[in-house]
Amino acid sequence: MPLNYEKSHPWITFLVDTRQAGIEIWLRLGEIQSKCRHIAATLLDPKTAKELQLLYLAKGARATTAIEGNTLTEEQVRQHLSGKLELPPSKEYLGIEIDNIVNACNKIADSQFTGTTTPLTVDEIKKYNFYVLNRLPHGDDVIPGEIRKHSVGVARYRGAPAEECQYLLERMCQMLKDDFSLGQNWPISTGVLKAILAHLYIAWIHPFGDGNGRTARLVEFMLCISAGIPAPAAHLLSNHYNETRSAYYLALDKTSKECNPFPFIAYALQGYADQLSEQLERIRQAQYKAFWTNYVYSQFEGFDSVAHKRRRDLLLAISDKTFENDSWILINKIEDISFPLHTIYAEKTSRMKARDINALISMDLLQRVKGKVRPCFEKIEAYLPKRVSAANEGESTGRGKQGK
Repeated sequence: MPLNYEKSHPWITFLVDTRQAGIEIWLRLGEIQSKCRHIAATLLDPKTAKELQLLYLAKGARATTAIEGNTLTEEQVRQHLSGKLELPPSKEYLGIEIDNIVNACNKIADSQFTGTTTPLTVDEIKKYNFYVLNRLPHGDDVIPGEIRKHSVGVARYRGAPAEECQYLLERMCQMLKDDFSLGQNWPISTGVLKAILAHLYIAWIHPFGDGNGRTARLVEFMLCISAGIPAPAAHLLSNHYNETRSAYYLALDKTSKECNPFPFIAYALQGYADQLSEQLERIRQAQYKAFWTNYVYSQFEGFDSVAHKRRRDLLLAISDKTFENDSWILINKIEDISFPLHTIYAEKTSRMKARDINALISMDLLQRVKGKVRPCFEKIEAYLPKRVSAANEGESTGRGKQGK
């Protein structure tokens, strides 16, 4: 006897015919696995690693809640996580929403690190919904962590029949457990595909009275972590959905109308690959800065005079400003880079600043063109493409970028 959802939601089939996947999907899956492995193998000092972890945790928590209407900015979320944000009573629930997602993500990540993760179950999904809604105001017909007993919808979309949601979630979990693998050499690609499918099916089924989207994104995060994706990278799908919210809803709508999951899968994979590229670039810049700083210290090793220490600090200050703006520094504005430099050079003659700059140039650590300077970053760029020459460029450092 046919179930009601088969008539009302014919796109919920629990069948994924990978023969319908175009070449772009396979290319993106391979790209994503490669980039995730590069991120997992990254070496960073503990301070930088912690800063990046906090940054992407804040991005993920903010994205997950912003889609549902949370108005806190990314900076406010970071302040909240650091205990520096005070919210008025009328907005305290916004902080609770963030805390719920952060606590859930930390529990999921901890379970992975301790090796206690298990295949996704309906009880696990219910637990995630409880995490999402805990301590938040909700309607009388909403019970956190319990499958709904009434009809729900988003805009024109109606969730699956309430009486069949338990069954549909069980079918989804079984599909992800038994029917899906791209092979033993592709664990991350398989995990990402499972995560996106789980997100899609929870959105289709809409099993809870509230918090379905946030629950779907927690399930997605859990499946990414379980596949071996580093936690900072596992937050990026949520960030993509939030940054492209209109495209997100269009992709969901298209999948149900065409009874085909691949439009949403293609949308999610392309965005995830782009987000990973941005994260890798941020990591590369952190490594670049750390390597350059170590190189600068090595060039002054054994020189302990006041002048040498001042020149080293001058070079590092110029470097920090260049990293920040990717631009050349006007020599007559060097004192404005930082308060310590202003204090040092404001009390001395301009000749001392000129001597310091000339000394750094003679050490091949600084380059000067038309009243501007920049660090000689190419000293550590062993395998990067050749930069634009300083004489031709004069503005951008071109760090790590292809020259003309």
